[in-house]
Amino acid sequence: MLAKLGDVESTYEIRRIFGFLFICVAIAVAISSITSEILFLNNYSGYTHGLVWFGIFGLIFGYYFLHFKEKLSLIRNRMKNSLTWPLYVKILNGFCWAMPFVLIGIFPQYLQYLILIGIGLGNLSTYFFMIFFSKQKNNEQFLIGLTALLVIPLAIVIDTSIFESKQNIAILLSRLLISVSYFTGGIYAIFYKIKLS
Repeated sequence: MLAKLGDVESTYEIRRIFGFLFICVAIAVAISSITSEILFLNNYSGYTHGLVWFGIFGLIFGYYFLHFKEKLSLIRNRMKNSLTWPLYVKILNGFCWAMPFVLIGIFPQYLQYLILIGIGLGNLSTYFFMIFFSKQKNNEQFLIGLTALLVIPLAIVIDTSIFESKQNIAILLSRLLISVSYFTGGIYAIFYKIKLS
């Protein structure tokens, strides 16, 4: 019973660490998106947008990894689970993550939708493969993927009707929907309590 309790506590700790990681992604995307919009409205040159995104992500994740540096081994252990998957599963999982982002180069006008599709399919495929091949059920990843796919119709409505004449606002709101997806999974991971069966 004590061993089982220890396993549950370890799993809960890993889930919380990833929960904070997902919230960091959400915060970084939100702050970067809003800052980038402010730069756009003030006619700053394009390269400053990249500097803002790299700078904000660097600061937030730098703080995160410094705060959780003693827990990095737990993060690596969860990520290593995919190394044992069959090659065809790794390829399929990589395809789900990468293909929508590759398509951005061909269909840049659908940027915001393709990003949401990539996040949705990537997280959902990883969730199901983790269940089938690693015997782990990371519900927070399922929530991120599902939320990303479910908000696509909202992104389309924002883009094609509500803010059709103001594409910069439409893109900003679509990026904030990405933030919402990760925030949803992060909050779930932090506050969900694992129960002993």
